[in-house]
Amino acid sequence: MTDSQQPGSRKLLKRLRATLAEPGEGQERLDRITSLIAGELGADVCSIYLFRDSDTLELCATEGLKQEAVHQTRMRLGEGLVGRVALRTSPINTADAPSERGFRYMAETGEERYSAFLGVPIQRLGERLGVLVMQGREAKAYSDDEVYGLEVVAMVLAEMAELGVFQSSADPAAHRHKQPVMFRGTSGQDGAAEGRVYLHEPRVLVTNPIADDSEVERLRLREAVDKLRYSVDEMLSSAPLGDGEQRNVLEAYRMFANSKGWLKRMEQDIERGLSAEAAVEKEQSSARARMEQVPDAYLRERLQDLDDISNRLLRLLTGQGQDDGSEMPEHPVLVARNIGPGELLAYGRKLRAIVLEDGSVGSHAAIVARALAIPLVIHARRITTEALNGDKVLVDGDHGIVHLRPEDSVAHAFEDKIAMRAKAVERYSSIRDLPATDKSGTTIALHMNAGLMADLPSLPSSGAEGVGLFRTELQFLVRNSVPRRGELAALYSRVLDAAQGKRVVFRTLDIGSDKVLPYMKPQDEPNPAMGWRAIRVGLDKPGVMRMQLQALIRASSGRPLSVMFPFVAQLSEFTEARDRLMREIDREDRLGRPLPESVEVGAMLETPSLAYAPEIFFEQADFISIGGNDLKQFFFAADRENERVRNRYDCLNVSFLSFLEWINMRCVNTGTPVSFCGEDAGRPLEAVCFAAIGLRSLSMRPASIGAVKSLLRRIDLSELRHVIEKARHDGHQSVRPVVESWLLDNTDPES
Repeated sequence: MTDSQQPGSRKLLKRLRATLAEPGEGQERLDRITSLIAGELGADVCSIYLFRDSDTLELCATEGLKQEAVHQTRMRLGEGLVGRVALRTSPINTADAPSERGFRYMAETGEERYSAFLGVPIQRLGERLGVLVMQGREAKAYSDDEVYGLEVVAMVLAEMAELGVFQSSADPAAHRHKQPVMFRGTSGQDGAAEGRVYLHEPRVLVTNPIADDSEVERLRLREAVDKLRYSVDEMLSSAPLGDGEQRNVLEAYRMFANSKGWLKRMEQDIERGLSAEAAVEKEQSSARARMEQVPDAYLRERLQDLDDISNRLLRLLTGQGQDDGSEMPEHPVLVARNIGPGELLAYGRKLRAIVLEDGSVGSHAAIVARALAIPLVIHARRITTEALNGDKVLVDGDHGIVHLRPEDSVAHAFEDKIAMRAKAVERYSSIRDLPATDKSGTTIALHMNAGLMADLPSLPSSGAEGVGLFRTELQFLVRNSVPRRGELAALYSRVLDAAQGKRVVFRTLDIGSDKVLPYMKPQDEPNPAMGWRAIRVGLDKPGVMRMQLQALIRASSGRPLSVMFPFVAQLSEFTEARDRLMREIDREDRLGRPLPESVEVGAMLETPSLAYAPEIFFEQADFISIGGNDLKQFFFAADRENERVRNRYDCLNVSFLSFLEWINMRCVNTGTPVSFCGEDAGRPLEAVCFAAIGLRSLSMRPASIGAVKSLLRRIDLSELRHVIEKARHDGHQSVRPVVESWLLDNTDPES
């Protein structure tokens, strides 16, 4: 095929590659590119806008507009047609730009002469980098071929930008992936850790976006796709028949890998001048843009499957991320855009910490991270773009901060913090077997929360008196089908075995809201936290509840059984759930099966309504656990998934403490054991305040027990109660500052 017979985009890309190969600094290259594109595509104007920060676009090069506007003209994301292209991550093609909604006239550019406008996003795998624009005097819409040609060029520019081609040697960004970077995210699980980055899905750098020979690239793609299909078939054939989750995931991979439309689109991209790798990335980015606009949550979640299959294909084409030293480093810190609970469990306790770009404090990954007691930071925007495998990283889960490639001063300060934590752990181990008794002789029972078999070995080492909450939903969340009754019974039996006679409180299935089962039809609810969840699902789906109750009864087999129903809002819900448990016990008895030695039936008090339930509720309940996380969000009307409001309200607010006192008083009057369960119970300051107002049992993650016990043993709770009462009398909104000051003056130093 002669040069004149080649598609326009291929000729343009060949000339673009030659232009990029010429020596020069970043600005020179940008200027040459705009001049080339304008000439090749017959445009009066070609301009490149790049992001200077996450919200600001800057005109960085132009052919046709006034040169004095370069690096002076800026706009916000969504502002003007250029800002709208960046915001929507999709092209705008119009014959009459000034009449378009959102058009912004920028007098300094001299653009008033141009009617036609075509803008396409410069992006790489969902990351916005800028906008490439063509403009013309003639009022015409650009053709599909011209739109495609500009999109292909934008894709190549994105790859070149990733490689730093447009940065001058003096530009700090030229040293990307070498400089220290700090990310402010959100704490998903507290704790501190240092280690080396291990990318869950390593970024594959495409260094050859433009093809030398389209036929060679097409054959490379075909060979890689054949290998990909074979590897997926191999994994499917070797997957255990009972492993439904893995099989379902692999079936989804196979569906993508065998898509004829996917392969055809990539081959068309190659024919127009892209390399095999660039064609894969272009289709990945295009599909991402389409799927992110889909309202169906299930389909949007398939993005993870699409990304996985595309990345596998890219690794086959480039050889990156296979045997190139990207094995898990020592002290790995997992960095990912997002991750499912099953994948996270597969990594297990090998991880020092987890850092995610997405996620939420109540996501499946956060639930598993808390169960594994691994520091977790979420919403660390752009970290997967900045981080490379093996980079040194410091994770401060307490404050939601991540230091990537930290400076020595930061690293030394962080190491001191970790060393202090290690010394504290040593001190706590010395009081592990001692009771949590304060100076006045009041003893507080400390229990641990758990959700995995992996948690149970920490029961004896934590100093906990038992398991105050065993979350049973994790076994449902990490698989793609409902677990069998026999599997659950065997698991619950192993939990009781591991507890070695200590009390274990099993909370029945707590799903809905932020915990949606993969095999359960999503409920489109305006406020899922207050919707169809927990006990409401159990009562409406009696088959699932019955199966779980039977598994718990069979697991106990001559041992004490404690069952707790979550999110009870009124007496009738507890009564019905309790009756169902008793019916299943009667049924097992009739069938001649072993029964529990004793049965306790309790409820989680997570809704304010239950605090005011009829007295018969407190008389019927064998125990009550205050679910602090949910109760606080409903008490303050502050959604704990909403970053704008969740930290505005303090659990040491006088009104909330008074409410807890009211609940405790009702339980004392009926002789009902009550415990406070949740993240706040594991914070020493909060824990001693709860104990001071009368709560005598707390349940928390295992790692928090030592710190809480240590502080309890060094104070007098009766004195602290007087401090709290005085703060309330003096009109303080929160007792926190007063208590902090009192602790500084009245706490014996730790030895």
